[in-house]
Amino acid sequence: MFAPYPFERLSALLQGINPPFASIDLSIGEPQFPTPLATQNALKEHTSTLRFYPKSGGEAFLKQAQIDFVSKRFGVRLTPAQILPTLGSKEALFSFPIFYLHGKAQPSIALPDPLYQVYLGSAQVAKAQILFMPLNPANHFTPQLDPKSRPHLVILNSPNNPTGRALSLEELTNWVKRALDHNFMLVNDECYSNIYSATPPPSILQACLQAGNQNFKNVLAINSLSKTLSAPGLRSGYIAGDSQVLQAYQVFRSYSGCAIPLPLQHASAVGWLDFKAQEAIRQLYATNLALAQEILDVHVAPTSFYVWWEVHKGQEFARYLYTHTGIKVLPGDFLSPLNSPHTQHFVRVALVYEAMQDILKTLKATHQTYLKSVAC
Repeated sequence: MFAPYPFERLSALLQGINPPFASIDLSIGEPQFPTPLATQNALKEHTSTLRFYPKSGGEAFLKQAQIDFVSKRFGVRLTPAQILPTLGSKEALFSFPIFYLHGKAQPSIALPDPLYQVYLGSAQVAKAQILFMPLNPANHFTPQLDPKSRPHLVILNSPNNPTGRALSLEELTNWVKRALDHNFMLVNDECYSNIYSATPPPSILQACLQAGNQNFKNVLAINSLSKTLSAPGLRSGYIAGDSQVLQAYQVFRSYSGCAIPLPLQHASAVGWLDFKAQEAIRQLYATNLALAQEILDVHVAPTSFYVWWEVHKGQEFARYLYTHTGIKVLPGDFLSPLNSPHTQHFVRVALVYEAMQDILKTLKATHQTYLKSVAC
């Protein structure tokens, strides 16, 4: 049923290669910056709470921290019924479509292409018809739904992985209006919303207010601390918006064993409110985005920490790069269920190290050598 995960495909592609240098992994979006000490210390200080069962719906103190984060970051004030702590964003992105599409006649879901593989796996478990929204240079990597389509659920990803494209508030507002007009559930995966160069990208929750949808009907935002705080191991996320849908989803989650351990909830509550540390991490990524723009001399989107880099042949270049430098990047077509032709010429580069300047210079020089070898 399930295709191999992109990183399994990458391991198979690079199998048997012995690079001359120690491996540098730019294929996966795993931050290499240290997790802030305040969050680490909060985790250590609350290990005694391991003896308690955590609530599947999260403790009140964690919900409040997330409510305060959303208020500070997006200017949107939520009630406790409008937000639900999750075991990272991945848990919600996988389980919510299964929950929401269950029992619907001929369920259907619209997904971007390329995409985060978890969306696809969830749709397959739900046995849903998948309507793909291709993201390519011709449409400026903009998700577009056929006007005649009537999916039950649409998943957006803005800022986008892998292209870095962030939808404007106006674009998100139009999506909200369409979700209301055609009565489909709209989910935005916003886990990169705190990674940007200068202008913070908007949330789908802000778009709801812009559209006059004060109760967030038919709309949910999913977010995570993984990138915001360099803490993917904390597994701290939230799903927020339509309270009626969240009430039923919380019941569903109570069966799944996805409750966040209490020490992690205490650390998360500190992390969601550590705006100083979040800003310091954002600035590190902003520096990397600027360096990538300058050194690679290609368009680099000012949001998320990926470079969606056109390199001629993605898989071929990934092998060449790893063979000569030990640097791993992810071929673009590994993220495309449709195997879209344009994705075959791209690689995704994750700007996750603190010292990226020399790495980026190596990438550029190796790509130039690769192109010469292809021309020969």
